[in-house]
Amino acid sequence: MCRQLLLTGTLLLLSLHGAFAQRGIPPKEVTTTTHTTKYAEHLDFLPEMVKLLKVPDGWNVSVAASGLGKPRMLYLGPNGELYITRRDAGDVLLLKDTNGDNKFEEVSTVVAEFKGVHGITIKDGWLYLCNNNELRRYKLNSDGTVGVKEMLFKDMPSAGQHPNRTMDFGPDGMLYISIGTLCNDCKESDKEAATLVQVDPVTWKRTIYASGLRNMIGFDFHPQTKELWGADNGGDAKGDNWPPEEINQIVKGKNYGYPFAYGKKEVDESREDPAGNSKKEWVKNTEGSVLELQAHMAPIAFEFFGTGSGTPAGYTGDALVCWHGSWNRDKPVGFKVQRINFENGVAVSADDFLTGFLQGKTRFGRPAGAAITDAGVVYISDDANGVLYCVKPN
Repeated sequence: MCRQLLLTGTLLLLSLHGAFAQRGIPPKEVTTTTHTTKYAEHLDFLPEMVKLLKVPDGWNVSVAASGLGKPRMLYLGPNGELYITRRDAGDVLLLKDTNGDNKFEEVSTVVAEFKGVHGITIKDGWLYLCNNNELRRYKLNSDGTVGVKEMLFKDMPSAGQHPNRTMDFGPDGMLYISIGTLCNDCKESDKEAATLVQVDPVTWKRTIYASGLRNMIGFDFHPQTKELWGADNGGDAKGDNWPPEEINQIVKGKNYGYPFAYGKKEVDESREDPAGNSKKEWVKNTEGSVLELQAHMAPIAFEFFGTGSGTPAGYTGDALVCWHGSWNRDKPVGFKVQRINFENGVAVSADDFLTGFLQGKTRFGRPAGAAITDAGVVYISDDANGVLYCVKPN
């Protein structure tokens, strides 16, 4: 009887050991955070509000289109037309500037009934679109409309809390898709969650390019170095000023720390240890961010200025990031567009580029998408009031 009890106890200990090895050991540290839920009050857009917006010297801002509902990501077509995805409406708009005044006189729907459509890019005469699960492409017609549709795959991870997939083709001809974490702060069950995947445009097979990226909605390729950079969203409910929003250089095969670390390998002490390891040891093999910015500003689009002759002096190789704005911080932050300054191909600092949407505790805009023309004209979508802004050099 005693031997049987001993055997039973041993098996129980082994099973508990196995459970902890699988789930990880709870943290020894006692951590406390203050989780604030505070939304800036919404103001409906009025034309005179444009006067409240500020841009750098040598630039001016105007309304390029309005009444667009909830416009999200932007992409410039081959003939100067502009495509806009609308996640909430499940469609794609085509905007045309018929007289070259940077105002879009014609608006039409070119894709409908694509629930949650968000990511967009164009290559070799095809318009590519994705929602949280599906990747599709449509043949582009000469007038900017689309023809035949092809379903490329529909098995990306379920959306969870972060369904806003984005994508673009790289200089290597491969397609890259950002897949956010399925929750705020957890160990993912799907290996593709919290990653950037690379898609072969011949076979349409996906491989994980980089991991540990909580929700890198905005990313782009540097026009000179061809290196991949992105803006990653830090976690919620960890205090007003941590973790930071990150600007990362994304390198194949690297892990960027989530869910055990943020910023420059700063360990999240509230997390359990990973199975068979400690957080501190695990984080040693991850990549730290290059530039950290104010927590909870919520980056969406991230776009580089190009190398064309129309790009204003000093802006080539710099990027713009759209800060959608906070919801879980005592004092609202974000609600603006910033310029990310690069030196020798490396992000070094940030300056305000388009501000004024946030007025005290109220706001009349939430920047989401960005597109930059070869002439240096910048278009910014606001998905709170349905306005498309044009920021261009004087």
